[in-house]
Amino acid sequence: MRAGRLSFDARLAGTAILTAVLASLLAFQAARAAEPERILSLGGAVTETVAALGAADKLVAVDLTSKPLPAGKDLPSVGYYRQLSAEPIIAMTPDLILAADGAGPDTALEQIRSTGVKVVHVPETHSAEGVVDKVRVVAGALGREERGDELIGKMEADFGQLDKALEGIDRPRVMLLLSAGRGAPMAAGRETAGDAIVAMSGGENVMTTYTGYKPVSPEAVVQAAPDFIILPSHVAEAMGGAEGLVSMPGFAETPAVKNGHVLTMDSLLLLGFGPRTPEAAAKLAALLHPDRDIPELSPLMEH
Repeated sequence: MRAGRLSFDARLAGTAILTAVLASLLAFQAARAAEPERILSLGGAVTETVAALGAADKLVAVDLTSKPLPAGKDLPSVGYYRQLSAEPIIAMTPDLILAADGAGPDTALEQIRSTGVKVVHVPETHSAEGVVDKVRVVAGALGREERGDELIGKMEADFGQLDKALEGIDRPRVMLLLSAGRGAPMAAGRETAGDAIVAMSGGENVMTTYTGYKPVSPEAVVQAAPDFIILPSHVAEAMGGAEGLVSMPGFAETPAVKNGHVLTMDSLLLLGFGPRTPEAAAKLAALLHPDRDIPELSPLMEH
């Protein structure tokens, strides 16, 4: 009787162990199945974030703003992320689409969702907190929360270092141009990425009478009297660099041009508000404040 009881208990124990093993295996397989394997990224800063989280190898296509990046240069493009067509995106058979704020039109995204593809909207706020939110959303969508926490921790420490280095500074007057080809140049006003990166880097935006990017007249340029003028790289290339700026009405009379303070920085680094934003702000701060000991910051990993 005792031997039979022991045999029964052993069978129960074996069944319990087998059930536990099977449950663990099923949970692991479910988690693996939930992880996206074919990612389509819409927006340069989103693509940078995917790469910083170690998932660049899962990208199958990107938008045009991501093509200059190492993570996007060899991948197919589905066009500009604000002017999408559903068909080319569906044809790439992604299981996850990470869409930057402003991606669309909405009709295209709805058509894509109707096929069962998961589309995650990535918010865009031009601040240190906004960059952290962007990383957190992308990390959650990728199932890489731990890696996301690591990246966020480094970014927050970097922002803290920069803030400390800029304590008590006198802020120079800065104008950031978004375009300067034919017609009047477009300068960054309030509530723009340009305005935010200037403030983050210890500068004062001189164009605060409006929001967004608007054309500025020669008279407005002279009156603004910026100490520094910042040209994103695509703007500098279009106008022929600082020399091209000097030939535009009004600019030759500014302190920035007179003192040789026309600065050029990579467009996506400067305005992308992705994981490299602490690096961008530190680089610009070093140019605006050459007398300050500004830390050299770099992203957690290659973008």
